[in-house]
Amino acid sequence: MSRVDQFESIFRSAAKEVYQYQDIGMEKLLVVTDKNQTDSEQFSSIIKNFLHVLTVTHELSWELLDGDDFTSSADLLEQVGKRSPDLICTYRNLHSKAWQFPHSLGTHLDVLLQQTSKPVLILPHPDAEYAAGHALENTDVVMAITNHLAADHSLIDYAVLVTEPGGTLYLSHIEDNLIFERYIEAIAKIDTIDTDNARQRLAEQLLKEPQDYADSCSKALAATDRHLRVESIVSFGHSLSDYKRYIQEYKIDLLVMHAKDHDQFAMHGLAYPLAIELREIPLLMI
Repeated sequence: MSRVDQFESIFRSAAKEVYQYQDIGMEKLLVVTDKNQTDSEQFSSIIKNFLHVLTVTHELSWELLDGDDFTSSADLLEQVGKRSPDLICTYRNLHSKAWQFPHSLGTHLDVLLQQTSKPVLILPHPDAEYAAGHALENTDVVMAITNHLAADHSLIDYAVLVTEPGGTLYLSHIEDNLIFERYIEAIAKIDTIDTDNARQRLAEQLLKEPQDYADSCSKALAATDRHLRVESIVSFGHSLSDYKRYIQEYKIDLLVMHAKDHDQFAMHGLAYPLAIELREIPLLMI
């Protein structure tokens, strides 16, 4: 390595992404169901109790969209567009019996997540019995999940928004073991690179950046009046199995993650399998 390359590497490694807290305005919430008015109002009460933290920190207006207000995905998008909420609250498999099976979110929700720019809170289906015992009680244990933590300011802001003051916010970043090993295998075939050294240094750097960012989040949030306990989970592993374990181990009340990539229509690569399989607790998808 030339001295210029060495200097550039040192300079780049010293550059850090630093989180700066930004309060998110929240005024109008829209509750969407496929039930009759009575059942819809009951579900709306569950939402209001679950999101009690927002009623404490913001002056909110609530609107209700029940099963008589829409049938198709196009109808749903039109109704949401008319109301322009800051947060949409609903559940899996609207206008569908597929909630009985762990295979999809349902057509209405898939379309909504891709077509709206607003965050969507997704609860377990009210007719199902797979919700975790601690789900829907409160939001004093929240986890933000991503595969690129150091570039997710808005994700952290939303996670802070829905975490009760004095609660615990987990910031998680899991590097996929299989992908890492594939790159190491390719590096091993390049005779000018020391494979053992590359494995060690690359692993250290991949974890260092998100850990540094998580540390900056903890420092920034300590200066706010939220009084949150911020914990970081930065490691190698397998996202789906690890997050299932975290939900059980830490009794996570709410997962916060991205719903889509900025450069494609399909759901964010990490989000879709997680959203499908992590059915037992609410998800906030932004």
